[in-house]
Amino acid sequence: MEEKVIFAPKTVKIKGGEILIRLLREEDGSQLVLEEQAQGWGTTTEKFETRLRDFADGKCIPLCAELDGKPVGYVNLYTEPSGPFSGTNWPYIVDFAVLECVRGRGVGSALMDAVEALAAEASDTVCLGVGLHSGYGAAQRMYVLRGYVPDGSGVWYEGHVLEQYVPCVNDDELVLYLSKKLKQKLN
Repeated sequence: MEEKVIFAPKTVKIKGGEILIRLLREEDGSQLVLEEQAQGWGTTTEKFETRLRDFADGKCIPLCAELDGKPVGYVNLYTEPSGPFSGTNWPYIVDFAVLECVRGRGVGSALMDAVEALAAEASDTVCLGVGLHSGYGAAQRMYVLRGYVPDGSGVWYEGHVLEQYVPCVNDDELVLYLSKKLKQKLN
């Protein structure tokens, strides 16, 4: 019986070299945690362990960008969206990140190209949520440039629409949801 390939690794040219886009591995989590903590991010291995458990359970496909044998970025594609997209069955992009030391070289674009291609195998639309504080600035710009548009429900906080004029905290739980129409492959 032939085993289905979930994601075939691919080499992508970027500024100053090549990266390998592949599935996230267990050992990537500890390396990425060290790098992200050095950048001042409060990352723990628990989030990578969760992604790998969710992958084992068939809930997501976790991708990793590798440069010179080291993980430098990641993104995850989930089968069940949240927020305003619950129930749509659109693939949902979660937890996209590229280490600051390699930004501007095309790593993020390569990861997004790969995850959008995966999403297009299941749907003509992909969705995501992005935080609103300045730490998400690079991702916000990238999503707009790639054609993502807000869903129109406003901002969400801790999984719920934040009503007009309600005071809020601008932390990682304050999110704007976006979607993008993908080009379907012709058979």
